[in-house]
Amino acid sequence: MCCSRACCSSCCTGNGSRCRPLCGKWRVLRHWWRSIALRGIGWLIVIWSTFMINHFDLFGLRQVYLRMTNTPYTDLPFTQVALYGVVRHPLMLGFLIVFWVTPTMTIGHLLFATLATGYIIVGTWFEERDLITNLGDEYRAYRQRVPMLLPFIRGRRSS
Repeated sequence: MCCSRACCSSCCTGNGSRCRPLCGKWRVLRHWWRSIALRGIGWLIVIWSTFMINHFDLFGLRQVYLRMTNTPYTDLPFTQVALYGVVRHPLMLGFLIVFWVTPTMTIGHLLFATLATGYIIVGTWFEERDLITNLGDEYRAYRQRVPMLLPFIRGRRSS
């Protein structure tokens, strides 16, 4: 039996005609304000890391502008500034903080955070493969110096 409808995330089960709540809820952070503060830090990391790279290129606006002006696309130079010297993917680190930090974890939130984390890890693996193809030894050396997502886990020793 479920703990209560108010505390659970709903999920359709069976043939879809009945929805039953996913039960399970536990307190992760004792004080709600810690969750708000940590999530705020995560969102600040997300926003700050987008300012460290070219916004127009990130959101595809530069490509559209170059196409409209019949100018060939040129890759931006590789730079390592601020948070990119701490982790290779600070934007994804910020999203992971936002996804995982919660005062109360439900099974639905746990499922979302787990799937989003898997998506981020697979996505960054493909992105790194493309970066190695495009940037070569310069990016390989960067991978040696800077960890992928967690600042306290150093980069690979061999490539």
